[in-house]
Amino acid sequence: MSEKQLKPKSPAISETIKTEVVCPNDTNPMGILQGGRLVQWMDIAAAVCAQTHADGICVTASIDTVRFYYSAKVGEILTIRAKITRAFTTSMEIMVEASVRNVFDNTPRPLAHAYFTFVAIDDQAQKRAVPAVAVSNKEDERNFNEAGIRRQNATQ
Repeated sequence: MSEKQLKPKSPAISETIKTEVVCPNDTNPMGILQGGRLVQWMDIAAAVCAQTHADGICVTASIDTVRFYYSAKVGEILTIRAKITRAFTTSMEIMVEASVRNVFDNTPRPLAHAYFTFVAIDDQAQKRAVPAVAVSNKEDERNFNEAGIRRQNATQ
């Protein structure tokens, strides 16, 4: 399918929610979730989002501005939300937000935030075109515009 034939898609179509329970093997000796494990889970959620938007295989090109806000402990429940902000010719920016909640009070608190860039590839591992993002609300429009600014700043 040529680039001109790709129909823009709403971010809602590919939005991905991943849930994990923090287990002892995910933590340091103090029972606190290791940052690398969290980033791994965030990368998986972002990959599912990107591949759903692109209708095919995508690879991680970069992870930008990872921010950790709180720690998570053994037994807590993580929710990871991945949403496409913008598609470029062959790449996409995916915003990933993680929150954590304790099973006893169920009050979520922000855990981490990052932007992932994925590139769509074909069966020969060559870059291929991806559909544009169809912006339909103010949140999507803000995310779309901010993604353009981040990309412009990254390429300067």
